[in-house]
Amino acid sequence: VQLQASGGGLVQAGGSLRLSCAASGRTFRTYAMGWFRQAPGKEREFVAGISWVGGSTYYADSVKGRFTISRDNAKNTVYLQMNSLKSEDTAVYYCAARQPIVVVTTDYDYWGQGTLVTVSS
Repeated sequence: VQLQASGGGLVQAGGSLRLSCAASGRTFRTYAMGWFRQAPGKEREFVAGISWVGGSTYYADSVKGRFTISRDNAKNTVYLQMNSLKSEDTAVYYCAARQPIVVVTTDYDYWGQGTLVTVSS
């Protein structure tokens, strides 16, 4: 599975962005997907995850109620809708895939290249 993240950019605090992660391979629908982020000088952290069926979603407490993860298996794509962005959301965002279930650690088999999100205050 190859992953390509996109959609990052510069946004003002309170604004919104939608990240996309396009996957190659016919088996995409069998993978649980996660979004992680890494701010300068910090470790990579879990942001959100979605089960391979799409029926279960998971969020870090810091983004709960503001971010929404979703997937479209027909398009081999997972999304992260980010609303009410804060300066502390500034980071490089990565999508990742693993089987069979979502975990909040970085124990994922495949990673995208990352997309930078900068939130100005």
